[in-house]
Amino acid sequence: MGDNGRQKEKKTWWKDLLKFVVFFGIGVLFVYWFLLKLDSEQKQAIWESFSGANYWWVALAMAVSLLSHYVRALRWKLLFSPLGENPSRNNVFGAVMVAYLSNLAFPRLGEVMRCAMLRNSDKIAVEKSLGTVVSERLFDVLCFGIIVVIGLLVMFGKAKDWLYDALSQKFATLPSLWLVIAIGVAVVAAAVILYVSQRKKLLKYKWFAKIDKIITGALAGLKSIFQLSRRQLVLFLLYSVVLYFLYILGGFVIFQAMEETAGLGLRAAFVIYLFGSVGMMISQGGLGAYPVLCWQALDIYDVSEVGGLAYGWLLWSSQQAVVLVVGMAYMVYFAVKKKKINTETNKA
Repeated sequence: MGDNGRQKEKKTWWKDLLKFVVFFGIGVLFVYWFLLKLDSEQKQAIWESFSGANYWWVALAMAVSLLSHYVRALRWKLLFSPLGENPSRNNVFGAVMVAYLSNLAFPRLGEVMRCAMLRNSDKIAVEKSLGTVVSERLFDVLCFGIIVVIGLLVMFGKAKDWLYDALSQKFATLPSLWLVIAIGVAVVAAAVILYVSQRKKLLKYKWFAKIDKIITGALAGLKSIFQLSRRQLVLFLLYSVVLYFLYILGGFVIFQAMEETAGLGLRAAFVIYLFGSVGMMISQGGLGAYPVLCWQALDIYDVSEVGGLAYGWLLWSSQQAVVLVVGMAYMVYFAVKKKKINTETNKA
């Protein structure tokens, strides 16, 4: 290797190191931003919930939470098969964990981040993977709707009244919401008509060609769920059932970590999941709202306010601890992997 080659390799090494530091710094920023949002009362509540808990049960709940993320990754991986892509399980799982970590800092940033991770690790175009994310999220909305209906059927009294009130407050501006939806549908319809009718003419412009590439890739990804084989579709549905069961199971396991909630069963854990999901919609990552809603749900089962809040903080904190630790680890993993790929590319 000549002097020019060694100099080029040295510059590449420093460039990759800088990228690694920046990438790692972004992960640290996510963690710092997350902690910055907690006020003194919230930090005190978290501390109190930790002090009286059985950590063996907490550790088991964290393992259940991690397993649920892995099952989500396996389900998402299936959607790449119709697109002719086959990312590794480890990379897909890592992308999911980075997504959860990113969402703690910015709502929905994670959906873009996990696509970016697979672009770097498996060279899958963002527009393709973004379409699969949309498919997955739409399916989750459908599943959650079914779960809400089941919840309204199996819950009773105070629980049903509270859920109705919470959803009513969330959609309190329903008339104006319908107006916004109508305007949105009209704008989208007009854009689609314009796109279809003028597409060939506009493709000569570079900016439109880039937009067209994103739209085409996203549509291909969006249709991926309808192009699964029978076996893949069965697996997709099976993973979905297991995924939501694990969400409920995590709440049940945390019951065992506290003396006041140790006697509660899976039905109560289902109510906790339902209330907690509303909390995730109300505030970013469920911060603040999630523990309060757990307390409201546990009040149905005569658990004290202190016990209910402690349980809520313990469940929420254990889930976020998994995201923070594993998400950060995979931020480093993807940075190192990108550096290795760049090094191999330069040598080639």
